[in-house]
Amino acid sequence: MTTLEERKDMGSGPLSTRYDEALAYASEHHRKQLRKGSRVPYMTHLMSVSALVLEHGGSEDQAIAGLLHDAVEDAPKGTGGKVLNEIRSRFGGGVADIVRACSDGLDADGNRSGTWAERKRDYVAGLSHKPLDALLVTAADKTHNGLCIASDVRRYGPDFWSTFNASRDELLWYYTSVERAVSQRLPGHSITDALHRAVGELLAAANTERAAVPTEMPARR
Repeated sequence: MTTLEERKDMGSGPLSTRYDEALAYASEHHRKQLRKGSRVPYMTHLMSVSALVLEHGGSEDQAIAGLLHDAVEDAPKGTGGKVLNEIRSRFGGGVADIVRACSDGLDADGNRSGTWAERKRDYVAGLSHKPLDALLVTAADKTHNGLCIASDVRRYGPDFWSTFNASRDELLWYYTSVERAVSQRLPGHSITDALHRAVGELLAAANTERAAVPTEMPARR
């Protein structure tokens, strides 16, 4: 357990204008994107991930990566490498390395390819050796998305699962797999507890027990 004395040293401290620039950069890249099946701006997710990173003791680099973690994945076809290089130039190698580590399906040039299943299977396999600074951002990302999905399933019913490119069972496998990896590599971290609660909410919304979710990606029917 972290002591109150140790808590005094937790966190990034005051944010610099570099964070302001990253917020504007993220808004520029994601301005037209919306949350699945709604008119809610996608920026709400990016700001929430960055906030979670900061609330759980992350650095400014990690918080900026939280804002930018989808910028390369969501770049127009063939421009992922250019966006990654731009992030490296504007916000530093540390931020760019975290963003790359948090992106799935990137080739050597930074461009995305592969099916959802191919990308997620490789992503989960890579969690065992992902740098810990990137793992915090991943955990924050899945914490926010997991809570949002659980809330929407409760609000709109089982049909909400159909808004995704993956099936309900595939999504449950993915989130529990990430949770398992984070628990193993960041034991005792507050973000691990947050992710555990979020996945618990997701499983409850799906009316499923953890023990019922396979450790291997389920086959599509």
